[in-house]
Amino acid sequence: MQEELNDKYLEDLRFHLNELKFRDGVLISAELGKGNQGTNYVLRKLPDKKQRWLKWLFTPKIVVDKRDMAGFKDLSHRKELAINNAANAVAQSAEHVLSFFMMLKTELAFYVGCLNLYDRLMENGGPITFPIPLNRHERGHSFAGLYDASLSLVLKRQVVGNTIDANEKNFVIITGANQGGKSTFLRSIGQAQIMMQCGMYVAAKSFCANICDGVFTHFKREEDSTMKSGKLDEELSRMSTIVEQLGADSLMLFNESFSATNEREGSEIGRQIVRALLERHVKVFFVSHLYDFSSSFYEKKTGDALFLRAQRRSDGSRTFRLIYGKPMPTSYGEDLYRKVFGEDINGDNVSIE
Repeated sequence: MQEELNDKYLEDLRFHLNELKFRDGVLISAELGKGNQGTNYVLRKLPDKKQRWLKWLFTPKIVVDKRDMAGFKDLSHRKELAINNAANAVAQSAEHVLSFFMMLKTELAFYVGCLNLYDRLMENGGPITFPIPLNRHERGHSFAGLYDASLSLVLKRQVVGNTIDANEKNFVIITGANQGGKSTFLRSIGQAQIMMQCGMYVAAKSFCANICDGVFTHFKREEDSTMKSGKLDEELSRMSTIVEQLGADSLMLFNESFSATNEREGSEIGRQIVRALLERHVKVFFVSHLYDFSSSFYEKKTGDALFLRAQRRSDGSRTFRLIYGKPMPTSYGEDLYRKVFGEDINGDNVSIE
């Protein structure tokens, strides 16, 4: 503010605006064009008052009769031609100053939002760290205690974080128990990447990742009665739109995508899309219940893939943490059935604590 809009600038601004009110009249120069028509009208700076009186004393005067409306209209038109450039310059200057304040307002709002978010997360007891960004061509992704900041805001308390080392990995696939924290983990990955690339802190104890050219998400959606086609068609259409914008070194987050059809078909669609993305050097995080899809990548044992699984205790409870582990053919849906209905799949009563 002191550099761009200091007192000297504001003083000069007030002076020029006062001059542009033309209280002492308008000084205009012009040339004669074709047919003796006026051309090249230029607004001139008025001389000092002492010089002005001497100059006007010996200047021929043209008096327009009060009833000569055409004469007044003609003079007004010539005045407008002369001050047009000055008026445009003033308008551009005003727009420049206003845009400066609008940009300043937007940037300050971002910083104020960062401060407010920092206070809220600290109140909830969650760790916060400044990340270490890597070059976009590198493949780094390691963190400790990474958690979903939005979930912490909703619950107003500290939430479970995850510690993972995915350095030198292009593909991370997450499987495991239903409601085990997989989608929450995926959101925390996207949030942390965006916060880091905004120059912000990250909701974690530590965080290091490479810069991405873009962050894209493909989450499954609920049934929509207004849809003109099936869910799979809608998923593929969204994927097609994303592909048109994807570039190398982007980050792609999938959440139970292509599960609107049978497992064999959904797995094959997912495999082909993921392979194409990996060939384009796109980093992929994929949450999936499709065992055929996840196990096919695990069996190939490629070095650039990492397999995570939502942790489940022996009693069926969830820790909401992710552990390293191979995909399993079950998502333990019966755990949720027992929790809701209090009986097992066969109809026998089950005691619920």
